[in-house]
Amino acid sequence: MQGHGDKSTLTETGQLSADRVGIALSDLAFDAVYCSPLRRAKDTADRILVRLKQPPAKPLQTTDNLKEINLTAWEGRLFKDIAEQDPEGYRDWQTQPHKLKMPMSEVAGAADYYPVPALFEQAATFWREILPHHVGQTVLLVAHSGINRALISTAIGLSSDRYQSVHQSNCGISVLNFAGGFGEAVQIESLNLTAHLDEPLPKPRKGQQGARFLLVRHGETDWNREKRFQGQIDVPLNENGRAQSLQAAEFLKAIPIHYAVTSPMLRPKETAEIILQHHPNVPLALEDNLKEISHGLWEGKLEAEIEAGYPGTLHQWQRSPETVQMPDGENLQQVWDRAIAAWDSIVQTAASRPDPGTTLVVAHDAVNKAILCYVLGLGAEHFWNFKQGNGAVSVIDYAQTSAIQPVLMAMNITVHLSGSIFDKTAAGAL
Repeated sequence: MQGHGDKSTLTETGQLSADRVGIALSDLAFDAVYCSPLRRAKDTADRILVRLKQPPAKPLQTTDNLKEINLTAWEGRLFKDIAEQDPEGYRDWQTQPHKLKMPMSEVAGAADYYPVPALFEQAATFWREILPHHVGQTVLLVAHSGINRALISTAIGLSSDRYQSVHQSNCGISVLNFAGGFGEAVQIESLNLTAHLDEPLPKPRKGQQGARFLLVRHGETDWNREKRFQGQIDVPLNENGRAQSLQAAEFLKAIPIHYAVTSPMLRPKETAEIILQHHPNVPLALEDNLKEISHGLWEGKLEAEIEAGYPGTLHQWQRSPETVQMPDGENLQQVWDRAIAAWDSIVQTAASRPDPGTTLVVAHDAVNKAILCYVLGLGAEHFWNFKQGNGAVSVIDYAQTSAIQPVLMAMNITVHLSGSIFDKTAAGAL
């Protein structure tokens, strides 16, 4: 356990991983770079910076608000020893991290210290301080697993009880897009990319391997490209969508897939079938409740046509989607109810097997976003916090025990489509 301490340094593998991050980011121009002052983060940042083709506009700045979580009572000890010597605390760490309490009388004179809520407040302070200075800019942050999770969580409104629900691998890359200051709209464009480390998907967390789910959005259609609302109109993949599906298939070729479920609509079903060409013994089940949202009278229309016919409603959908009833279609709660019923059934089916294995689930933008919200314990008002590109892959792990919350290991991986950390797929309508 490293925590707040500064005794740990990069291994040779860590140095090489940092170099690979630098290569992956080498073509980007950063307006500012912030990092933790702890050596392992500072050394990582230094190795990244020397590989950038264009130096950042401002010198590297260190800040204590990017330090790792303060676990003084545990630091320097092996996880297995902590589990044996402090079983109650370790159980809290895994199942209710916000309640983990440590005797830290030296911290602000308190008899007890709650490190996870303190880390979330540290993350929120960081966002409040730096966001006003970087509107419209690209900023690189180099820190640690715990504080990165807290940064991502506070950005999208997750509370400290979900600290363990978002994963960060060593040298994994995440991309967040802020519309304004802290508390305003933010989108996770991608989470915990590891392909630049020769790991297509993050490795499962040690000791918690249960069922793994690969949540994939279908490939592109002509209507995605045109930004035309398709909903439950059964639009097939276009040529680029088939190419994206082939790229996803190659990306997942070496991944053991044991089961597969898809929406029965043409675009996800063909995407799933193309991916499963490398897994010929895996049957493909169809699930009606994974169908895309019904946009009703909006289907087949462009945004300008919708605005003309339903003034203000499109803006409402883009700002507060949970409040919109699609004319002669569904509202988000109806989509939520059926998508989550399907997801729970898929998860329970996997858990009931002797070997839960890995299940491929191929669906749609709105359905996938609802599932991602649900996995993290968020409501439908957080629908737009998650980007889902055509052909993108997300990874969700469940532990063997229901006492441990599911973990979003990676989200919206699209590097297999463009080679970039950014999602360059069509930003088309649902």
